Amino acid sequence: MNKAGIAALAAIGGIVVGALAGPAVIGASPKAAATAESAWADRAAIEDLVTRYYQNLGGGEEGRFGAYYTEDAVFDVNGVISTGREEIEALYSAMESGGDAPATQGTFHMLISNPVIDVDGDTATAQFLWTGVMNGDVKARPQLYEQGREYDLLVRQNGKWLIKKRTVIADSGLPERFAATYQPRKDYVIPKD
Repeated sequence: MNKAGIAALAAIGGIVVGALAGPAVIGASPKAAATAESAWADRAAIEDLVTRYYQNLGGGEEGRFGAYYTEDAVFDVNGVISTGREEIEALYSAMESGGDAPATQGTFHMLISNPVIDVDGDTATAQFLWTGVMNGDVKARPQLYEQGREYDLLVRQNGKWLIKKRTVIADSGLPERFAATYQPRKDYVIPKD
């Protein structure tokens, strides 16, 4: 190999090593790179929190939802508003004992998709689409049961992300118990307070 080829390989090797060892953005400071990594870690933690939250739908022990909320949280489900962990737990208990809860009708799974998560220090906003899938019989095809949107305001308390305000809006499959309070709210914006 001639000198020009060796120089070209050395230059390419230097670029690769620099890309792997240096900040993610050319010209970015190490502090900016660390901030970006922290934001990605926060986004992953928030997405994990929401995924685990929805994993609780369809069964489990008492008190499983309140732990995801701040003490003063506000939960708005299709216009039914619960404030504080106790009211949120009571709402879930009432829904589960109402007879039309998905878990009473077969094997139910909630799919969470299209996350839009913005982190700003110790606060964050998150939006998701949710789709309920009912599996009534192992030999039958799954059925879409319900679908809608979720808007969350989250805060970090003692190093842990918690929901301060959650608004859930159905786009289909609205249970009868929400018919009187439901509003479509197509242009909903997450309040930042």
